[in-house]
Amino acid sequence: MRFETPLVPARLIRRYKRFLADCRLEDGSEVTAHCANPGSMMGLAEPGEKIWLEPNDDPKKKLKFGWRLVDHENGHFTGVDTSVPNRALRAALEAGEIPELAAYGTVRPEVKYGGNSRIDFLLTGPGLPDAYVEVKSVTLSRQPGLAEFPDSVTARGTKHLGELAAMASQGHRAIILYLVQRTDCDRFALAADIDPAYAAAFEVAQAQGVERIVCGTRITPSGVWVQTEVRILAG
Repeated sequence: MRFETPLVPARLIRRYKRFLADCRLEDGSEVTAHCANPGSMMGLAEPGEKIWLEPNDDPKKKLKFGWRLVDHENGHFTGVDTSVPNRALRAALEAGEIPELAAYGTVRPEVKYGGNSRIDFLLTGPGLPDAYVEVKSVTLSRQPGLAEFPDSVTARGTKHLGELAAMASQGHRAIILYLVQRTDCDRFALAADIDPAYAAAFEVAQAQGVERIVCGTRITPSGVWVQTEVRILAG
């Protein structure tokens, strides 16, 4: 998935009200960017960090920049926009690039299901059980090489696990797909210390037939692509 507009580098001044970030462009001017990430962004929102912004000229948008990447300045990047995984994964699913789901020919995004929710993707194919795929963006890393989810308490995520379990009980495939939006991680685990309720709900959902897939990414200022495998640790 390529970004629609070439990104521009900046330095983070501060992130506030969750969805706003003041930034300094290379020419010294200051702008406010939209931060499409409701999580804590632990370790990713320190003042002075190098970041990449996507400009836009959409008259319907109040903010003319969107915060897309953190540049760790060591050759690695983290994608902070939680809308990016669905865009990147849709392309990968339609191209049959996720081995566990490659047999499905039809990919439908944002389909209503469960208790007034929408599944990220509903996959269908002749002779196959419907596959309900819920996507989670993973950006937390507290140990070198290890990506974790979630980075804050997520009641919404816990609710999604219960709804996926209900789909599995009806004979469908139900999948929680964690997309690691960091290029410096090759392992994944649940952050049970951050949200014990979510970790417990995952164990229950898995016992009821919910599948887990973890994918990595290749990230550059040009775009985000699903491609690398990530080893799942116990839990």
